[in-house]
Amino acid sequence: MKLIVEILLMGLAVFLGARIVPGVHVDGYGSAIIAAILIALANSTIGLILRLFTFPINFLTLGLMSFVITVLMILLVDYLMAGFNTTGFWAAALLAIVIALIKAIFGAIAGSDKD
Repeated sequence: MKLIVEILLMGLAVFLGARIVPGVHVDGYGSAIIAAILIALANSTIGLILRLFTFPINFLTLGLMSFVITVLMILLVDYLMAGFNTTGFWAAALLAIVIALIKAIFGAIAGSDKD
């Protein structure tokens, strides 16, 4: 059940981020959920491999390379999906920041569920 809620909240974050960030367009909430799932899958597979290969650069840049990889995964989903469009790197970077902030707000509202 928690996984479904996380997917729906990530879809909502993508949907709201597309409304806030100029240069990002999502056809609807369904497309936002699919985009969120694809971004999560790309980050957990391809992004993980890229983070392993770029660990020294990531260490030297204090994590900036991880942010760039996340932006590249958003651009990959933009390329693969018809209902999710960004105008370029900077729009995707701003979307990544907005999604992270929205997810942080959702996390603060939901609180921790340590049992």
